[in-house]
Amino acid sequence: MTTEKIRLVPLGGLGEVGKNMMVVEYGDDIFIVDAGVMFPDEEMFGVDLVIPDTSYLADKKHRIRAILITHGHEDHVGGLPYVLPMLDFPPVYATRLTQGLIQVKLKEHKQLEQAIVNVVQPGDAVTLGECLIEFFHVNHSIPDAVGIIIHTPLGAIVHTGDYKFDYTPVNGKPADFATLARIGNEGVLLMMGDSTRIESPGYTPSERVINDSFDKIFANAPGRIMIATFASLISRVQQVVDVAVRYDRFIALAGRSMINNVQMAMELGYLHIPKGTLIRVEDLNKFQPEQVVVICTGSQGEPTSALTRIANQDHRSIRIEPGDTIILSATPVPGNEKVVNRTINSLFRQGAEVYYQAISNVHVSGHAAQEELKLMLGLLRPHFFMPIHGEYRQLLLHAKLAHSMGVAEDHIVVAEDGDIVEVTTDSITLVDHTTSGNVFVDGLTVGDVGQIVLRDRKVLSQDGILMAVLTVDKETGQPIAGPDIVSRGFVYMRDAEELLESARLHVLESFIGLNGHASDWSFVKEKIKHTLSEFLYERTHRRPMILPIVMEV
Repeated sequence: MTTEKIRLVPLGGLGEVGKNMMVVEYGDDIFIVDAGVMFPDEEMFGVDLVIPDTSYLADKKHRIRAILITHGHEDHVGGLPYVLPMLDFPPVYATRLTQGLIQVKLKEHKQLEQAIVNVVQPGDAVTLGECLIEFFHVNHSIPDAVGIIIHTPLGAIVHTGDYKFDYTPVNGKPADFATLARIGNEGVLLMMGDSTRIESPGYTPSERVINDSFDKIFANAPGRIMIATFASLISRVQQVVDVAVRYDRFIALAGRSMINNVQMAMELGYLHIPKGTLIRVEDLNKFQPEQVVVICTGSQGEPTSALTRIANQDHRSIRIEPGDTIILSATPVPGNEKVVNRTINSLFRQGAEVYYQAISNVHVSGHAAQEELKLMLGLLRPHFFMPIHGEYRQLLLHAKLAHSMGVAEDHIVVAEDGDIVEVTTDSITLVDHTTSGNVFVDGLTVGDVGQIVLRDRKVLSQDGILMAVLTVDKETGQPIAGPDIVSRGFVYMRDAEELLESARLHVLESFIGLNGHASDWSFVKEKIKHTLSEFLYERTHRRPMILPIVMEV
């Protein structure tokens, strides 16, 4: 029986889709796989992004050997500009395109100087601390995606990253079956597998099928074509470029992240756009409608993205005209369906023809369906299995699938964010739980918007705010003027004069006979708050946020 063990601490991505971050500990070494962001849901008022909570690592920074990145999507690299400073900038290892996408982010956050991003190739092995880290090529909807093997003295841990098995990928080679088979034969202690599409039977179609759909749409489109997709889906952009060139159309890019990423991918040789094909969005009107294609951001209905601004008619250079064809080449991230549908409705209203996943084959997933998940399990034949990257039901279904493939039930652990899992050569157990929640990014600040601020925002959004300004005599503590009552988002002041006047009198009445307490401010404020909230609830059955302001004269 060995006393040595490996600890796994997911800080994001388990029990949710997004903000993926996995901590792997062996001895004195800590490795972090990915550091992503998540888009806020509707309950997170005013929040821009959600990043993982790294407080578990606060006292362990000196042990972090590296942050290992599987690929360049937002939910895997978006958190780096926020997480790196918190962890004292440990070295990052990523493939070439992923490194390019990370550099674009670090540049925006003015962190290029402090951050160290090492470039690795699929097939490379790097020794860090007591472990050997190996990177293997997988297919995903972005080039240069890898899975990661951490060879510890106890055994190999395989993190699949996001993957599917695509035998005819748009950009290069199929997955590295040889390495997967070799590792499987050498023995895998633990596999952590992507669970995103566990609910889909069969196989995920190849990226190639989109070519046929695009071809049909391009052949029949009478005017301009606009395609919205993720700015990091470089292979999708390449497909659009190929079809556009076939149909003699010029290409314009809209959306800051799209322009930055395309430029970077071209410089690194991952995107091939023939010379003279790219034009500026500002110059669109110099061409006939049937001569142009616009590739833009906004497939998720993000409020500031290019497509959303076009749909809302407030884009600087693009207005929808009848005859335009719009393609949304992405499926809505869970929770975004409403906003995406709003964008689609708005585009239809303005006379455009819109193609989206529900009615046309304009997007395929980058994640493995059931048969491919079985193939991965069959190649690796892990001793222990832990599903990652999915909501709870998806993790559970993936665990059941692994069991059906011969992994013993007590060798499988379904963990969620913050769970601490320990693995030895003969057991895998959930031993503890650490704090791990959401850290909110709002504007330029990280983490100062918490649950209490969100709760306040929720109250403000539901019942509004009421301010009561009271002036009191410094000597006696008795009211001299006021209270002046100001309402925002509670009632319209002109229509509710009688209600607000009664509220004013109620506050004054509550001060009669309060000589002893009148100079105790906190008591006075509480009194105003209590009186108003009781009175207003009785009259309106609403509970606005009440802010009493007391001034001495």
